Amino acid sequence: MNNLIIIGSGPAGLTAATYSARAQLEPLVIEGMEPGGQLITTTVIENWPGSPQGIEGQKLMADMKEQALRFGTKFRDGEVTGVNLREKPFIVSVGDEKLKAKALIITTGASPKLLGLESEKKLMGRGISVCATCDGFFFRGKDVLVIGGGDTAIEEAIFLSNLVSKVTVVHRRDELRASKTMQGKAFKTPNIKFLWDSVIEDIQDPEKGTVTGASIKNVKTGEISIHKCDGIFMAIGHTPNTKYFKGQIDMDDTGFILTKNHTETNVPGVFAAGDVTDPVYKQAVTAAGMGCMAALDAERYIRGIFQ
Repeated sequence: MNNLIIIGSGPAGLTAATYSARAQLEPLVIEGMEPGGQLITTTVIENWPGSPQGIEGQKLMADMKEQALRFGTKFRDGEVTGVNLREKPFIVSVGDEKLKAKALIITTGASPKLLGLESEKKLMGRGISVCATCDGFFFRGKDVLVIGGGDTAIEEAIFLSNLVSKVTVVHRRDELRASKTMQGKAFKTPNIKFLWDSVIEDIQDPEKGTVTGASIKNVKTGEISIHKCDGIFMAIGHTPNTKYFKGQIDMDDTGFILTKNHTETNVPGVFAAGDVTDPVYKQAVTAAGMGCMAALDAERYIRGIFQ
């Protein structure tokens, strides 16, 4: 029997692990298929508090894991293959192994939707980004593309317009899906331009190890043109990693876990933190803060019920 199982090992999961381990709960972290979460693919993080020179994503997550280990956190590699939240103790399946827990913290994150191009994989973090707030600073004075047409894409474009020389929004339709207020701001911003009815066919140049441009296809005419740029921001949404919790826990229409009283879910003893419950901010530091909150909430739950 585990006091606490934490599913996920990004900033939220590892912060929750450190706090709960220091509270002598001996948490078990299921690391998942991508230990460390999305930050593992981030080259330099410049907005992490206490890192004035910036810090590499891999080092940050390695340091956070080492800190959690120091206080007695146990780690289990592998991916969760099923959960049972309908009875207690909760059951978390990892392969054929069934693990029991008095409480759970879900920190499985949300995966950015991508185009699925091979060049996209090779250039992620090398000119391709999924977060303007995180990486926009690196593109000061340069030309960038933003892919998408919803609120996220337009918000990213507006944010970037204060840093870069020109932002070109590439959208597959001839009108935006973003709110009218957001659209109005974007249309009034001089250095935000639009490529309508267009999709990315390929991204240059993996051989050079950096983004130099993109092949863009007009979906109405079929014409393909090369658009030179220094960076590409993917803003076509996120998919929360919640498939094993569907039908057992309350979520919104897009699959993000709904919480109340900070990090509580509708199932007593199950808590959620980080991007899996946050469709708005999606920052490492906010995820870490929520991980702290979830650990404190879980500790109170365990102490109150089982002691």
